[in-house]
Amino acid sequence: MKLTERMQKFCKDSLVIKTSRVFPSDTNNHNTLFGGRLMTYIDDTASISASRHCRTGIVTASTDSVDFLQPIKNDHSVCLESYVASTGRSSMEIFVKVIAENLKNGDRYLAATSFLTFVAIDDNGKTVEVPTVVAQSDEEKMISRDAQERSLARKKRLAQSRELAAALSTEIPWG
Repeated sequence: MKLTERMQKFCKDSLVIKTSRVFPSDTNNHNTLFGGRLMTYIDDTASISASRHCRTGIVTASTDSVDFLQPIKNDHSVCLESYVASTGRSSMEIFVKVIAENLKNGDRYLAATSFLTFVAIDDNGKTVEVPTVVAQSDEEKMISRDAQERSLARKKRLAQSRELAAALSTEIPWG
């Protein structure tokens, strides 16, 4: 299939919304949601968005950013909205918006944002092409507008990570 013949989907076709209550067992010593717990929620919702978009196997290629903007307190709710914001040949950039809500007074606030990259694979682990994505809403267009810049930064960071990895030892430090 030629690139010009690839199927198109809308961002909203991959939309996932997950809402959870924050319980004491989810919180740290500051009585706020553990960052690692939120990162698990982010990866979970993003993976569903990626799967909805390509309807094939997927793997997480990178968590490009997680920006914790405000703490999420015990007894608040946390709502994650994720969707495919841009695509490459076999890769998908997923945007995740995290909104917290004080359940006693209804105040809502943006708690975090995140970008992740997933790659579509077949049953043999080989990459497969994904549909292109079309932004419709003003928010989707704003998020998608800088996708090329984020992609270039991601590729540069990956090259740096590979360079670093090549210089690191795998020897047992205590042996």
